[in-house]
Amino acid sequence: MKHRFRNSVKDVQTLPGADIDSDHNLLVAKICTRVKKMIRFQKRRPQWDLEKLYTQKQTVQDTLEGKLGAIECDSGNIEVQWNNIKGCVLGTLSDLVGKVEKRARKPWITQEMISKVDERRKWKNVNTEEGRKNYRRLRNKLKRTTDNPKKEYLENICNKIMEFQRTGHYDLLYIKTKELGWKETQGIQNIRLPRE
Repeated sequence: MKHRFRNSVKDVQTLPGADIDSDHNLLVAKICTRVKKMIRFQKRRPQWDLEKLYTQKQTVQDTLEGKLGAIECDSGNIEVQWNNIKGCVLGTLSDLVGKVEKRARKPWITQEMISKVDERRKWKNVNTEEGRKNYRRLRNKLKRTTDNPKKEYLENICNKIMEFQRTGHYDLLYIKTKELGWKETQGIQNIRLPRE
């Protein structure tokens, strides 16, 4: 038995009288092992698009009231009533609001930038004078093309955050802040906002 599993052995007995046609004695052991629980990746449920819900609040409310008014509540079965209400609400939300689409990690990156990154990568390990010059030139060109879209994207997000704070939509404010790369250990990136 491996040293690692020795503490899982609870009881051991030898059965010398067993007829097994061998010089060895039969050994019987009681073992209690704990199997580690495997944590598998769980697929995240897609969330409702809250921004769209806030903008279409009145139409969603009117449609939902109309659908809920048409449901018959005569049956005494609670499960049937609950399933009717749930189906009505989920159907209305999926028709009018929809789910949040998965966003790219860095939404300001375009296909042109990706092609420039690939071109720069070809020159990275070329250790000649020409290779270093080409790499430096491509790196500077890539930096110039990525700086402006990133700056515009961050300014757009900051304006939305300020708008959500003014209107009191703190849940949307939190989602947008999280989009900027907020983590518990890291904090929010430094962004300069214009003074009002």
